Amino acid sequence: MAKSLILVIDDEKDILKLLQYNLEKEGYQTVAAKTGEEGLELAKQKKPALILLDLMLPGIDGLEVCKLLKNDPVTRTIPIIMLTAKSSEVDQVVGLEIGASDYVPKPFSIKVLLARVKNLLRQKTSAVSTNIIRIDGIVLDKERMQLKVDNKPVVLTKIEFNILAFLMENKGKVFSRDKLLDGAWGSQTFVIDRTVDVHVRSIRQKLGARRECLQTVRGSGYRFEDA
Repeated sequence: MAKSLILVIDDEKDILKLLQYNLEKEGYQTVAAKTGEEGLELAKQKKPALILLDLMLPGIDGLEVCKLLKNDPVTRTIPIIMLTAKSSEVDQVVGLEIGASDYVPKPFSIKVLLARVKNLLRQKTSAVSTNIIRIDGIVLDKERMQLKVDNKPVVLTKIEFNILAFLMENKGKVFSRDKLLDGAWGSQTFVIDRTVDVHVRSIRQKLGARRECLQTVRGSGYRFEDA
């Protein structure tokens, strides 16, 4: 199986070749850009798993490219490693504050860079698996606040989503109304516990054929379980 696609943005031809050679040697797919403008376009088209971005670019520089990538819904979740000859703390802080995930000063060790690439991709995979919960035909995406039941989109209110997410994350555990209030509402203690019953009924209706996954445990509360 092919590994992740990595976009390399650098105006130095030798650096591009060096990075692409070593990344592809590790099994990654690569695509390259020599300008910030070209890099932005490729990032939107290819949606790479990670971007290696040089700070000193002709035209739009690396900092501006990073800002634009992080402000675009299509590319904002792509991790970015900034590569630059500038090594002062100020430059590093600026890069990280505008959204870069890591910072590697030139000249760099290929082994160290590859290790950081691998680590960031591992973190991204872990984050995706944590944000998406799949149980018995029900898929809940916490990051996008989306729910699908048997591949069909289902619209929930924010509090319904929070209740369902909390129960699905703790599959099989029984929660009293008070515990469910704490888990879904947090510090918003003004909500009365019987409100939970109303929201649970609404969630069940929206789950349709999968409604039996949201179970009532008499005298104890609610739990989410495989049907």
